[in-house]
Amino acid sequence: MKPARATSAKPAPSDGPPARGLSPWRFVTVFGGVSLLMDFVYEGARSVTGPLLAHLGASAALIGVVTGAGEAAALGLRLASGPLADRSRRFWAWTIAGYVLTAVSVPVLGLTGVLWVACALVIAERVGKAVRSPAKDTLLSHATAATGRGRGFAVHEAMDQVGALLGPLTVAGVLALTGDDYAPALGVLALPGFAALALLVWLRARVPDPVAYETATGEASPEDPNSSDASQDGRLPRAFWTYAAFTAATLTGFATFGVLSYHLVARHLMPTATVPVLYAAAMAADAVAALATGWLYDRFGSRVLVVLPLLSAAVPALAFTDTLAVAVAGALVWGAAVGVQESTLRATVADLVPTGRRATAYGVFAGILGAGALAGGAMTGALYDISIPVLIVAVAATQAAALVLLWTFRAVRYTPAR
Repeated sequence: MKPARATSAKPAPSDGPPARGLSPWRFVTVFGGVSLLMDFVYEGARSVTGPLLAHLGASAALIGVVTGAGEAAALGLRLASGPLADRSRRFWAWTIAGYVLTAVSVPVLGLTGVLWVACALVIAERVGKAVRSPAKDTLLSHATAATGRGRGFAVHEAMDQVGALLGPLTVAGVLALTGDDYAPALGVLALPGFAALALLVWLRARVPDPVAYETATGEASPEDPNSSDASQDGRLPRAFWTYAAFTAATLTGFATFGVLSYHLVARHLMPTATVPVLYAAAMAADAVAALATGWLYDRFGSRVLVVLPLLSAAVPALAFTDTLAVAVAGALVWGAAVGVQESTLRATVADLVPTGRRATAYGVFAGILGAGALAGGAMTGALYDISIPVLIVAVAATQAAALVLLWTFRAVRYTPAR
């Protein structure tokens, strides 16, 4: 017997709080406050990762490998943390532990003068993200069932980017005042890190079981018809795997900001102290893109994702020029693409996978993307050293393949299982 065709209808949003807790929107915004403070910390550090490693003797290829490996760690290690979070059901514990690791790694990064130690700390900060992210996204997905997936994740991401704006600006200011001394510039980031941990512990005490948000909406399973298989035998739905392949392709052809910032400083387009200001502007573009595509996702569904390969293909063509205005435009396009990655891509996973397997799905999804991030960081760094025109063509070809995978995903998702 054929299952009925999926409907795009969503449960009516609910503003009522779960037992003893906060309303869904307030949960999203308070959690957004946690992310705002922690983004202040790690985005402040990431804004100068390229120049910091170059200052310690790294080449463009090494910066590409390290930043790509960091993203691979942030994504790939979720293959373990996601299933472990699902099995233990201790989502808050995993979230808090990951934030602690990031809050400690960043201030120490500014104190080291040894290249390999700095590389290890860059990766360690990303490991903290791997530890927390599947559990955090699962907690957030419960509340966004009531607020609207796209809008809920978009508002959370936009609040992230307020921190991502303030952190780089703070680092830039301290660098300017201290003559490019990284120790105080990164050391000051310990303060928002502590505040984020305190707010997170408070939120956990107020809402110990956010799944109540989702059960209150009556949304027992996602809208994709193939996901019924996942709820019965533990497998992830077929559409999920096609979707993961599409997003992996976009990251494989996506340059890291470490390579972008290296280009700006190495070509003398921008002084080191100004790079964090540009990164902050890119994070503002991230927030705008997240809000726009989140709203469009709730209205039009996954077809809005076509914008991601187009943005990703434009980044190297703009960012790796020797004209400052064009390179700055490329960095802003990079920020917009990150905004889509960090909001709408996560919302789609929540719509594809049932609650009981969602942290696992986020972990598997991130692991596949991690392979793409490592390949993308290594590819863009290596091709940058060889030929920028070849780099531009290679990225464009990769994003064209991503568009084909997106079309395949939509065909799989909206064809009823037989």
